[in-house]
Amino acid sequence: MEKQMQKAIENIHVLSFMPLISPREIKQLYPTSESIKEHIANSREVVCNILTGKDSRFMIIVGPCSIHNKELALDYAHRLLELQQQVHDVCFVIMRTYFEKPRTTLGWKGLIYDPDLDNTHNIIKGLKLAREILTHIAEMGLPTGTELLDPIVPQYISDLVCWASIGARTTESQTHREMASGFSMPIGFKNSTDGNLQVAIDAMVSARGRHHFLGIDEDGRSCVVETTGNSMSHIILRGGRGRPNYDPVSIIESIEQMQKADLPPRIVVDCSHANCGKRYTLQAHVLRDVVQQRIEGNSFLLGAMLESNIKAGNQPFPPPGKVPEYGVSITDPCLGWEETESLILESAEKLRKQIKK
Repeated sequence: MEKQMQKAIENIHVLSFMPLISPREIKQLYPTSESIKEHIANSREVVCNILTGKDSRFMIIVGPCSIHNKELALDYAHRLLELQQQVHDVCFVIMRTYFEKPRTTLGWKGLIYDPDLDNTHNIIKGLKLAREILTHIAEMGLPTGTELLDPIVPQYISDLVCWASIGARTTESQTHREMASGFSMPIGFKNSTDGNLQVAIDAMVSARGRHHFLGIDEDGRSCVVETTGNSMSHIILRGGRGRPNYDPVSIIESIEQMQKADLPPRIVVDCSHANCGKRYTLQAHVLRDVVQQRIEGNSFLLGAMLESNIKAGNQPFPPPGKVPEYGVSITDPCLGWEETESLILESAEKLRKQIKK
């Protein structure tokens, strides 16, 4: 009887497995000096103090929708550092350094996953480049914030991050809630893309608890991770169902929902996405409205997020071999630098006037 061929039942759709450099090896390539560690610790403490009301400054997380070029990122960082020094008395400015992009279907997934913008997906290069950029910005003394998407990535870069977010598509994910429970930095949870705020509130509650889950250690070994829980969290309102949720009624409803869940009301408004109707120029209107609500006495409004780049707008993801226009986003459209600078200076001046009254 002819022997039957053995049927494959494992890894049928997997083309290859490529060994990955360990977090420890990458950290040895781009180590954290004592001055960087002090800067990160101090910046995280400031964010925690803003969340708990010990620091009355308004938090602004601002920067490119996504980082796709080292030179561009550092150029922006130098500009933002100078601006931060002008407003530090009333605003705590954090540079948005997003290296991972969640996609609804397909598309460029961020610098970590395709650093050469040519679909070669050199992830090892992307991890190194992300850490290199964060190291340079930390050396400047500028705080950074990022969205953490893949549960393996934090071991490679999170020691250089002062604030992190969980995005609208992953806030409901148990994996990301567990991951956030072990973060060493404060964390923001966005409401879902359909506008549901309860999933973000549930995420805050979950992240405060202790968890056991699968992850990797500094040597890249699979292990069981045990966490203590992270109470330094807040909600990020980004609108949903094509409608904004930064208006006073929506803010009050958010406060009431958090209080009902026995959570301290802590709100940051994302001026982009549905809150500006995906019209990036309207981010300025959203920020002005949020700052005015803060001035009028809503102390639960702790900050805002802006998508900003050196040049306004965006450009298509470049085909292989084409060099993107310098300073222009290759993902969502952004405010240009001049408007960003003017807007933040304007906001700071309004906040100063309120303090003087």
